[in-house]
Amino acid sequence: MAKSGSIFAGPSCLFWTRRWAHEPLGETLWALGRLSVHAASPLGQAQQTRTDELTTEYGNNLSGSGAAAVPGRLNDTPNTLGRDDIQPSNRVLDAEPDIWDLLQRIQKLEESSASDPMRELSETGRILARQFGLQDSQILLNKTRTLRYSHWMGTAKEFATILACFTEASGSSKGTTFQGAETRALIDQIGDLLRKCKNIARSSKVGRPSRHLSSPEFDFAPLSRDMADEMASLYLQSFESVYRILHIPTFWAEYRKYWDHSESVTTKLRLKVLLVIGIGSSLSEEGSRDEGFRRMVHQWVYAAQTWLSGPLEKDRLDIAGLQIHCLTNLARQIFSIGGDLVWMSTGSLVHRAMQIGLHRDPKHFPAMSVSQAELRRRLWATILEMVVQSSLDSAMPPRISFDEFDTEAPSNINDEEIGESTATLRPHPKGAYTATSIQLLLLDSLPTRLRMLNLLSGLRCEFSYQDVLKLSSEITDACRAYSSFVKENGGSGVTPFHRNLLDYLVRRFMIPLHCAFASRARTNPLFYYSLKVSLDVSLALLSPEPDEGFSRLMAGGGWFREGIRYASSVISLELIAQAEAQRLDGTLNRNSQYRDLLKQAMRDMISLSAERIQRGETNVKNHMFMSMVMAQTEAIEADTPCELKVAQSARDSLELCHSLLQTWAASASLPSPNDTGLTSTNLQAWQGATVWTWA
Repeated sequence: MAKSGSIFAGPSCLFWTRRWAHEPLGETLWALGRLSVHAASPLGQAQQTRTDELTTEYGNNLSGSGAAAVPGRLNDTPNTLGRDDIQPSNRVLDAEPDIWDLLQRIQKLEESSASDPMRELSETGRILARQFGLQDSQILLNKTRTLRYSHWMGTAKEFATILACFTEASGSSKGTTFQGAETRALIDQIGDLLRKCKNIARSSKVGRPSRHLSSPEFDFAPLSRDMADEMASLYLQSFESVYRILHIPTFWAEYRKYWDHSESVTTKLRLKVLLVIGIGSSLSEEGSRDEGFRRMVHQWVYAAQTWLSGPLEKDRLDIAGLQIHCLTNLARQIFSIGGDLVWMSTGSLVHRAMQIGLHRDPKHFPAMSVSQAELRRRLWATILEMVVQSSLDSAMPPRISFDEFDTEAPSNINDEEIGESTATLRPHPKGAYTATSIQLLLLDSLPTRLRMLNLLSGLRCEFSYQDVLKLSSEITDACRAYSSFVKENGGSGVTPFHRNLLDYLVRRFMIPLHCAFASRARTNPLFYYSLKVSLDVSLALLSPEPDEGFSRLMAGGGWFREGIRYASSVISLELIAQAEAQRLDGTLNRNSQYRDLLKQAMRDMISLSAERIQRGETNVKNHMFMSMVMAQTEAIEADTPCELKVAQSARDSLELCHSLLQTWAASASLPSPNDTGLTSTNLQAWQGATVWTWA
């Protein structure tokens, strides 16, 4: 790489080199005053003379930094190619016609190479900044919050008709896409149904304890012991194996104390037991179907959040307080109680944990017992996992780095093997399954996932496609490692629930990592791998291994909301793009197997969305948008205009969703919209939306 620009002139040749090989052409043009001539040819002498004249007339401002003094440099704003708009003065052109002709030819070569796929592959560092709205011109707010990674997929051109239908129906815009009499009538019906669904959703939130200024009265009415035992066992057998929060023998002792002396137990013990029972109920048939019991669980979660948010007392800054905080965050996500705001609560959780020293390894506290040290390591690892998961869901920075803690990983040991009297730990080999194995598997990929989040959320981070491939390869290796582990230990206690949840928590990081490049795969085949990975992961997330508890969690909880949005966005976009590509190629009727696979995945997601609404989910847009995607695809396949079919599918979807919401509201004894002061003309929550938000 040449550092100083120079011209080598001879009788029959002229060579020019830039000061830096990657220097923009505009900077090089205005560095002509610094070029040195290394030949005594007439051309070289004339150029040197003219350079001296320009230097005398304009001073030493012929470099890029002083180019404002040179006539012709009219605009310092970079153009679309990243170069400066430059119109050199006629005097320069007249004096150096050969040099200017050469530079013009070089610029043409650069412009032609800019469209080369290999060049694009090496210069994709800026793609993510543009894709995820990190530039000022692309920062958008949805319900006062910045949009998540899945929301940016909704800006794809394939969704233009769907987005136009929604924005016109919600009153966000007065477009011209749907102008026919029949389609306009459908748009009006869609708008009316959206308002009705929104009113039911609002009425469901009126009775929340957080809506009252005075201190709410929480219902701690006891439930049957048998039912509580079942739900507590479900929690410990499922969630506790992934998120290590409790020491199981200690919890069972506290649980028995709660039932034997319920009138004298502390608030901390009461909240801990009730949260465990409540979270476990999300996996049971009775708990997921009984709306009255579900409302009681919500009361417990609100009580725990109120206790955590109250005036800080010393009794909240201890291990039990952190356990309640972790359980509360988990319950809020599962039961959709401000689950999309858990990132903020997780930040508070990290601060409290660091306040009592969990970020320092227990070896720095010599007086600490072995069991307490192990519990602190487990709890810190759980908090780190909650940090990265909430960061991914909210598209916010993780707010933690490996430079800020030195706590070691917990030991691979069962809970029954440690207690207050334990003096020495005897960990099992890493390949042996214990109650801590799944947490250790998650920890193995934590550094990679944390690097992903820092790159995706960093305001000034630019990384190349090679960086994406490296991170993707590390996650793939982690997935293969834990798949091999659970296969080898299938008879040791690893359940389908564990496998599904572990796969979801790790694999879903691949979608936002690849989506910016996957969207370019249709114009640049070098990015096809990103498209394939995004589709494979999306289909895997939506097709978990059969398990009753996990199926209830997906259908009834808010924990998977953002993951489902990722997957449905990717599959919807691919389905429309594939149908359109085959229509243009004339192969729609020759090969439909791939489209049939995608359409079946869409039907499964639509069914899942309807089931979630039956169980209390008030968001109807997901069901509506996926129905519109199916209608647009069918219109493309039939080679007919899309607008009418899209509007009809939106109307039909909302009619179904409104009916499901009415049935659920009646079973939950919700007040009618008129009783809550809501009117059918108010749709402010959706007005002003300019992107497909899925929420």
